Amino acid sequence: MNSRLAVLVKGELSRLNKYNVFSISILVTLIWGVILFLVNEELLGELLPMILLLDSTMMSMMYIGSVMHFEKNESTISSMLITPTTNSELVASKVIANVIHNLVNSILLITVFAIFKGSSFHWSIPLLLLGVILSTSFFTIAGLVMGYYQKDFTGMLVNIMIFGFGFLIPTILFQFSIITGPVWENILLLNPVQAASEIIAGSTDGYEFGYKFIVGLVYMGIGSIVVYLFLAIPKFQNYAIRQSGV
Repeated sequence: MNSRLAVLVKGELSRLNKYNVFSISILVTLIWGVILFLVNEELLGELLPMILLLDSTMMSMMYIGSVMHFEKNESTISSMLITPTTNSELVASKVIANVIHNLVNSILLITVFAIFKGSSFHWSIPLLLLGVILSTSFFTIAGLVMGYYQKDFTGMLVNIMIFGFGFLIPTILFQFSIITGPVWENILLLNPVQAASEIIAGSTDGYEFGYKFIVGLVYMGIGSIVVYLFLAIPKFQNYAIRQSGV
């Protein structure tokens, strides 16, 4: 990471703290931790990965959307246009900061869970963190692109919820065996939330590695790069100019 990008990431993290995004997300994480502590062992194996999935997908989009809204109100983007930073550095700093932010939440949640129910925790931490990083990156970039076209905060939240729940509900239905069968398994791999779910599930004890895990890795990894290079960066300049009032 070059020094300029490092400064930008530090600024984005400070902004997350300034806007109380850190405080809110940690509070939500602690609430999830209490819920996990109270549920029985049977539900635990399904609920924890689902919570981590929610954090890495919908919540990542909501957090980046919130930051973009506050930046718009403070005209932060227009100020950055006169600095020597590049569009790719500005976009990358937002993605990296949101990934760091979500990693902190995930690690906190895992730590709380491991302390109180350590005997039930047999997950691969490196695979879990890989899943969180890839999923958060993809959905943060997707949230950025969506944010380019939102006129107000309410509209942004509504669209993120429509997008999130539209992809999340089929995954939840499949997770709890409400929809089943090999046909659904393959169709759902087109769903980015399901792809993220497969990577996170790969860290759990007893997961059977196969083509679905590979598809999830490729979807989140290559998908992040494609959306970043062909949508997030090219569209950022127009978004920044609109925010500057030009």
